[in-house]
Amino acid sequence: MAMTLAEKILAKASGNKTVAPGDIVMAKIETAMAHDITGPLTVNTLKNEGIEKVWDNEEKITILFDHQIPADSITAAENHALLRKFVKEQGIKNFYDIREGVCHQVLPEKGHVLPGTVAVGADSHTCTYGAFGTFATGIGSTDMAAVFATGELWFKVPETLYFNVSGKLNDFVTSKDVILKIIGEVGFDGATYKAAQYGGETVEEMSISSRMTMSNMAIEMGAKAGLIEPDVKTTYFIKRAMQKHGTTRPYTALKGDEDAKFEETHEIEVNDLEPLFACPHAVDNVKTAREVAGRPIDQVFIGSCTNGRVEDLRAAINIIDQHGGIADDVRVVVTPASREVMLEAINEGIIQKFYEYGCVVTNPSCSACMGALYGILGPNEVGVATSNRNFRGREGSLESEVYLASPITAAACAVKGELIDPRDL
Repeated sequence: MAMTLAEKILAKASGNKTVAPGDIVMAKIETAMAHDITGPLTVNTLKNEGIEKVWDNEEKITILFDHQIPADSITAAENHALLRKFVKEQGIKNFYDIREGVCHQVLPEKGHVLPGTVAVGADSHTCTYGAFGTFATGIGSTDMAAVFATGELWFKVPETLYFNVSGKLNDFVTSKDVILKIIGEVGFDGATYKAAQYGGETVEEMSISSRMTMSNMAIEMGAKAGLIEPDVKTTYFIKRAMQKHGTTRPYTALKGDEDAKFEETHEIEVNDLEPLFACPHAVDNVKTAREVAGRPIDQVFIGSCTNGRVEDLRAAINIIDQHGGIADDVRVVVTPASREVMLEAINEGIIQKFYEYGCVVTNPSCSACMGALYGILGPNEVGVATSNRNFRGREGSLESEVYLASPITAAACAVKGELIDPRDL
């Protein structure tokens, strides 16, 4: 029986020769992650259920702080203290305190994400790891307690929607524009509990960072996972991460069968794709940049688990540098996704340039994306963000508005002080 990539991974993880959409399977978890917001409920659930020991404290559980770092409230400090105590009691090896950055950047960097396996995180954007050929999905904190206790979790095998992306991306157009186009066409609920698989020549040409952007936003159309079949780029990234951080876990990369059946196949042609915005207050409210150009803005946020990697920072500063700086009346908040990203950006001189142009560069964290740390928008303010959500109140006031865009488009807006197509600077 031919199987898709998602089906093959779930079959392997559950010890079945084959699975089909709709089957219920109990799958072994290779990577489980909780952070400073979701972790405390997981820990308290374990205590309430009388679970004294996690199933694996050496390799498979990772706890990381990224949403409120450094602690910005008494509650945050208490949550940090609770998790530090839990990590120490359980002897959990993979613990990253306030210094490392965003979970969905740090885990792949440290070699904790493996192709052909099942990864779960108590965070909806865990689907980012699908860029490595991993069946990765977000789960609730109480489900994570079950995983911490047993190392297993049940899944309904999802149907797969295949997105065949073809063509060459034009200048000023990125993978962020590609995924916004897809979400705009499918809708916010068009892939609910489906596995979204991206492929085609355009995806093959993308860097790992660009692929991570694609997989990261699968949840914004309701998908259970956002997968890309592993290739030589994947192998190189994983090998480098493991060598750099001393990780030696074995894995077997998987690919779907050529004759596997998808529920739907979407042909996405990008030769004529333009820079896009996801307009307030929905990620599927997608318009071309020229359709909404001219709207004055108050803030630009460059960062997040969607677009806070070095290639994103590099693209943004190149636009700002070429045009001599940012508009006087616009705030620009820049947040590298991890400490590794920050150090690389420092070595390239990117961070210095951001500072010289008057941008505010923060420590690696979730930053403005969650609307509770840096860069909160006030009433009636308009922001442009490279992050993944623009729901009402997502980045601050319920009366604020957020436009999602690529780092190139966001930087162009910072230069102009208004919504703009970067081709029109």
